Amino acid sequence: MERLVKAFQNSVRAFSRLIRTEAAFQQEVMLLVAALPIGWFIAESWSGYALLIGAILFLITVEVLNTGIEAACDAVSREFNIDIQLAKDCGSLAVLISIVIVLGIWGFAIAERFFGLPI
Repeated sequence: MERLVKAFQNSVRAFSRLIRTEAAFQQEVMLLVAALPIGWFIAESWSGYALLIGAILFLITVEVLNTGIEAACDAVSREFNIDIQLAKDCGSLAVLISIVIVLGIWGFAIAERFFGLPI
């Protein structure tokens, strides 16, 4: 039980720091807050709602991992290094792919809800 409490404390510390200092994380959390009620009106089922919100939570998860990669790379060296650049670029690519996934899922849900397109 003690491990769970410490893990929770670490998570709260990370969330607190990210919400104060990372613009992308702040934007994605605001997106989640807006998506909670909007998704309710767009989704046609509970599973559809879960998919819409889950997609944004997935994006936030990837953003957190990307921020961790960047922080670890910066802790190793702030000087240019081709391998560090690749690690950071790969993290950025992962965020971009996550954004495309979110846009796709929300786009299909909107098309289904408002245009009657069976998906």
